[in-house]
Amino acid sequence: MAVITPRWLFVLAAATPAHYGQPLLVDESLERFDPAKITPGDVVGISIHTGNALRGYEVGREAHAHGAIVVYGGIHAALYPDEPRERGAAHVVVTGDGDVVWPAVLADCAAGCPKPRYDGGRIDGESFVAARWDLLPKGRYMWASVQTVRGCPKHCSFCSVWRTDGQAPRNRATEAVIGEIVELRRQGFRFIALADDNFYPVSLEDLAQARRLADPSRLNHLLQLRADRFDLMAQLARMPKDTIFFTQITMEAAEDPEFLKAMRKAHIRGALVGIESVTAAGLKAVFKNFNLAGDALANRLRVFRDHGVHVLGSFIFGLPTDEPDTFTATAAVAKQAGIAFAQFVVLTPFPGTIDFEKWERGFGKDVPEVDNIPITRHWLLPTARRPKFFMPHPTMPAAEIGSRTQGVWDRFYGLRQTWDRSRIVPTLKGRVAFVLISKLYRQMYANTGLSSDSARRSTSVRWARWLSRPCQRLFAGKPMPDLQVPQMSGAPAGASLGLPSVP
Repeated sequence: MAVITPRWLFVLAAATPAHYGQPLLVDESLERFDPAKITPGDVVGISIHTGNALRGYEVGREAHAHGAIVVYGGIHAALYPDEPRERGAAHVVVTGDGDVVWPAVLADCAAGCPKPRYDGGRIDGESFVAARWDLLPKGRYMWASVQTVRGCPKHCSFCSVWRTDGQAPRNRATEAVIGEIVELRRQGFRFIALADDNFYPVSLEDLAQARRLADPSRLNHLLQLRADRFDLMAQLARMPKDTIFFTQITMEAAEDPEFLKAMRKAHIRGALVGIESVTAAGLKAVFKNFNLAGDALANRLRVFRDHGVHVLGSFIFGLPTDEPDTFTATAAVAKQAGIAFAQFVVLTPFPGTIDFEKWERGFGKDVPEVDNIPITRHWLLPTARRPKFFMPHPTMPAAEIGSRTQGVWDRFYGLRQTWDRSRIVPTLKGRVAFVLISKLYRQMYANTGLSSDSARRSTSVRWARWLSRPCQRLFAGKPMPDLQVPQMSGAPAGASLGLPSVP
């Protein structure tokens, strides 16, 4: 049982021309790759991110040994295109978006002349390929996923999205998004994640700045992007009433009541909001000055809840500005703000981010090694051998940061606090479901921190597997095979869609 459908797997299946036959898909969160199924000449595509790169290279070597043409893609391959060849027996590495370039890769492989490198670039939203959801295994995923926009205009120091997907938002056509959602709803998926880099790509401040420019082209472009968002939400509102959407958004949306009203009508009931820090100094450290701190932060977060959008707040500990009382203050703000769920992570320098580059430069030529692997390539180490803490803190040892982080998890997800938060659900059955889901989330993400030993992590995995089955039944909806794609209204883009008057 897995939580969310791996969208890219099914997008590339859709991008595979029919004359090559039915693609065989393997999601290793459900089942292990079986190299015995490979015959010489098969093309094996492997998508990797930093966390699973080591396993991806193992799969690639196995596939290569069985005579396959091995193709790597994904965010990590884009950041380190030489590494899959050095470590994973790659014949081909694909960088950028895979939607359009994948058929060309397959054609060259079939002709026996694949190039070592293909660049898919950043395609426009109209070119995004709809996933082949007909290939989904039944009853194996809790949530479905659909993408509506790529790219994020922000530049947070801990995030690589704005570098890999770009800072220019690329909105997907509303018709294509709705078509996928209807297909998933027909199969019985009631909870659908809008798997976007940032569902709110145009803020009111962006519009205000554009209005001050002499050239109106920037303003017109942003207004069109905003109109597209409202048009999409108007169509989402026409989905069956029991459909629930979840997305990822910046806190600036709380300043935009028209947008929040549209989200509520569109059945968007939850959003991951990157809060990161409850202090102004912490926000400055991660280039997120557009967020608020302290009581103002709690008040801003309550605006989401007041509009029916429940927040999964994401907090980062281990920032150089953190002090021992930061942990207590964070727990207090999370409670005061009334957020439904929260995650508390330790600052980790991921490849492609400003934080990683700064951390890597800090070693100079004296990079420490573990098992002959530079610590700056820690993803090449087995999980048990990887460091638990990367960035030294000026005042607190790693063990203290780990134990204090775990303490905040324990406090926030304590039974009493969780039951109190479950009041956002109107029925007793719903409140019990809320507690179960909270427990599952905590088991999946909280017990793997700095202070967790292997026994605690193993127990956490067992608990998560046990909880996933009842939770899957809670998320599942009744299949609606006769559901039709609603006819688009044909209203002019932006008409009556809450476009603001910005001074």
